[in-house]
Amino acid sequence: MTTTVHKQAATGALTGLALGDALGFPTEFNDVPSILAKCGPWRGMELPTPAIVTDDTQMTLALGRGLRTAMDRGVLGPEGMADAVGQEFIAWNRSPENNRAPGNTCIRACTLLERPGPWQDASQVHSKGCGANMRVAPLGLIPGLSDEQRAGAAQLQSALTHGHPTALAASDLTAHAVRLLAQGAEPTGLLGLLRSHAYENRSHYHHRWLGDLWTRAQDATPEEFIARGWDECLAILGRLQEAVGTVSAETDPCVATGEGWIAEEALATGLLCFLLFVDEPVIALRRAACTSGDSDSIACLTGAFAGAYLGAEVWPTEWADRIEYRGDLLTLGALWDA
Repeated sequence: MTTTVHKQAATGALTGLALGDALGFPTEFNDVPSILAKCGPWRGMELPTPAIVTDDTQMTLALGRGLRTAMDRGVLGPEGMADAVGQEFIAWNRSPENNRAPGNTCIRACTLLERPGPWQDASQVHSKGCGANMRVAPLGLIPGLSDEQRAGAAQLQSALTHGHPTALAASDLTAHAVRLLAQGAEPTGLLGLLRSHAYENRSHYHHRWLGDLWTRAQDATPEEFIARGWDECLAILGRLQEAVGTVSAETDPCVATGEGWIAEEALATGLLCFLLFVDEPVIALRRAACTSGDSDSIACLTGAFAGAYLGAEVWPTEWADRIEYRGDLLTLGALWDA
């Protein structure tokens, strides 16, 4: 535990997430040749001025604030969390600062969350967009949660907007990866640990956290519902395992593990960029931002993984000091690093 405090894993992960987001914001929707034409060689990409982030960082902060509120009121549980986080998501949706090309699923679900009735009615059970796992890092950083709380809460925060089982499983895996790295797990063994987690949870539906969400889909049982998501994640983890040993750092990572618009691909491609440059986090962010896919979300995840593993000191001060929402990121980071 002392190493986590010493390296400030939470501050490092949240800062890295926001830096990746800002670096990838101008390159999203562009192919690699266009990015190179605009930014020059990818290894020299500079953080834009001003360093503006997207809905990825905004929703990470909304989740973090909601979790803080829920935990100030008592032990983290499904009802308190759904209420507190739901209110933060609604506030984000209504904010004039929500003008950074947010995803349709988030907008639709957050609008529905304002209606009376169970939150499950708002969940978009057919969407596995990456919008749920790009924001889940806080659940890997909050100390003192049980494994059941961390997994259940990671899936619940996804389900408030993205209720597809693959979105739930990918969020769970993302939070688990951040947690393992923050605790000092060796990156070389990370994929094995993630695959074990997926196999162990393949047919475990978190009834306490998700309620009757599964009945909104077409599956015969809750176990069949959730297994669909874990199976898609296991498939992409297999592709990632193959890519880590064979892919050239000069190749667009999206070619190996997907463009990241969907949950399991965002997780895999974000991890691939981190694993290609474990000891060079800034280069990892640049590689993630110079991709043909959902560059800001991929780089966001890469930054969260790198920052959780290496800590707050690895990010250049001249970058970290001018990232948008710096104060909010530091406040949550300090709370969880303490």
